[in-house]
Amino acid sequence: MILIWMICILLAGGILSWIAARRSPLLAKWIALLTVTADLLITCWLFSFYQAFPDKTSWYINHQANWIPALGISFHVAMDGFSHVLLLLTFFLGILAVLCSWKEIKEKTGFYFFNLLWTLAGISGVFIAMDMILFYFCWEIMLIPMYFLIILWGDARRRYAGYKFFIFTQVGSLLMLLSILALYFVHGDQTGKYTFDYFSLLHTAMDATVAKWIMLGFLIAFAIKLPVVPFHNWLPDAHGEAPTAGSLVLAGLLLKTGAYGIIRFVLPLFPESAVAIAPVMILFGVAGIIYGALLAFSQTDLKRLIAYTSVSHMGFVLVGIFSFNNIAMQGVVMQILTHGLSTGALFVMAGMLKERLHTRDIDRMGGMWTSMPAMGGIAILFTMASAGLPVLGNFIAEFFVLLGAFANYPTFSIIATLGLILSAIYSLRMLQKVFMGQQHFTEPVKDISARELVIMAALSISIVILGLFPQPVIDTVQHLSTIHPLLHE
Repeated sequence: MILIWMICILLAGGILSWIAARRSPLLAKWIALLTVTADLLITCWLFSFYQAFPDKTSWYINHQANWIPALGISFHVAMDGFSHVLLLLTFFLGILAVLCSWKEIKEKTGFYFFNLLWTLAGISGVFIAMDMILFYFCWEIMLIPMYFLIILWGDARRRYAGYKFFIFTQVGSLLMLLSILALYFVHGDQTGKYTFDYFSLLHTAMDATVAKWIMLGFLIAFAIKLPVVPFHNWLPDAHGEAPTAGSLVLAGLLLKTGAYGIIRFVLPLFPESAVAIAPVMILFGVAGIIYGALLAFSQTDLKRLIAYTSVSHMGFVLVGIFSFNNIAMQGVVMQILTHGLSTGALFVMAGMLKERLHTRDIDRMGGMWTSMPAMGGIAILFTMASAGLPVLGNFIAEFFVLLGAFANYPTFSIIATLGLILSAIYSLRMLQKVFMGQQHFTEPVKDISARELVIMAALSISIVILGLFPQPVIDTVQHLSTIHPLLHE
């Protein structure tokens, strides 16, 4: 039941924040902060269950209760090491998202924190739902509050960005729902038992053509969310116009639900179809790495620049997943974590600069190191992390992905290494444009505040620890090779 309580805490905290804001906006902020902190502490405590589990390879928390038994729908939640790591990332970034919003959000504070906490609740549900209808329900809960965060608290073109985000993601959601229903009926026709339970559907035998079409419904939905080129078009607009916390949650968490969906659903449910489509998906992944990096280099809007780096970095995730290699899969999990931290930090930094300078145009910045040396130093750290500098977590992730991919797809792996060179070029260009060169602002600009320093220090320490000590994460997700027999190939 503890997993259900974790989601209920977020849902209740969102409602309480909304109600409390009528009396005191500050009280709403504290309720939101304490709510997410409570979930993070619970998630850390749950590691005791993992340590006590005999082989550390399976679902060490598993709870199922009837919901609509006549239709085979249950309230089934479970957690393994992979889900556990992603929940830790969710609540850690959730706390930072609340802190980011502390001074930035001045209007409709209660409704803002309601949407933020319900988005986090939806994301948490996605990572632990083992009933396909429950998974779809959490997927929708995750998307709708994020849409409100963009259109109500975003920048000048927030409505356009919000509508685009909603249309892209809802088209993917509809395809996924159709695939879920198709899988439900195929399994029911074979066994006589109609169920949406993940573990039952794993054993569904299908004709190759039927499996391919059902898989494509899932794959397109997750590819839009990842995002995979050419389904990435919504991302720069949504990132560019969202509030700082919205960009942090989008980059750090929502994109990761796409990778999680492919690993958790596409590979185990449709192994033969996944093998057949693997070369095409790796081609898309390599194209995303190069294309995202080139577009990042050409941007003058700081937030759009960072958004296109996400397209490039998520290309590595796609390459690693469809390499069917255990080392590459470990690199994928590391990339999911380190990208959430490093790119999330860059978006937080972009929000701080926007708050001070009232612009996102890097051509109008420059020389900010003189006024903001502390922020400049932190910017160097995360710029180097984004570029894949050794000792930082991103290097481990991308190195593992390329090493694993080389075993099965050496040509694609070699081409993908160009992404490392291009990431260094666009990262250094961003750093030079913003913090070096001639200063364009004559008015004094405040350096990083104590609250902002806490946020950036937490992200800095995390990215360095993952770079120096990646083994605990690798051990936690080692069981993925037992869940996915394809990884032995």
